[in-house]
Amino acid sequence: MLKKIWRKLMSREVISYLIFGVLTTLVNWVFYGSMVKTGIDYRIATAAAWVVSVLFAYVVNKIFVFQSYNMHLGYLIKEVISFTACRVVSGVMELVLMVIMVSWLNMGEYVSKVLVSVVVVVANYVFSKLFIFRKSEEKPL
Repeated sequence: MLKKIWRKLMSREVISYLIFGVLTTLVNWVFYGSMVKTGIDYRIATAAAWVVSVLFAYVVNKIFVFQSYNMHLGYLIKEVISFTACRVVSGVMELVLMVIMVSWLNMGEYVSKVLVSVVVVVANYVFSKLFIFRKSEEKPL
């Protein structure tokens, strides 16, 4: 049982998702940090960093992680809409968690950003695997 779980965790897809998840998170953090350093409120910086990182994530997830090369217009539109909708859900989750941690729990902005980023990366993998880039022979749970 543990070997089966380990093999699933050590698949090309999961490892590449983690690598590109880290890169997407770095894109998010760098953009966020540069905005906060210029005096922009953390809530606005969080939202703007989310938009930039979603654009980056779509491209790398489509091509490198889930190897979704179908470029037919109808399929592409459906995929982009699904990806964006799921990222809106995780983006709202990120913003809400940041406000809770920073404004209500008085946690530091960067500590909160790290913790929230872990939650968002996991949620985004689940969304991508189950709803966006699933292979046609796979059935959703």
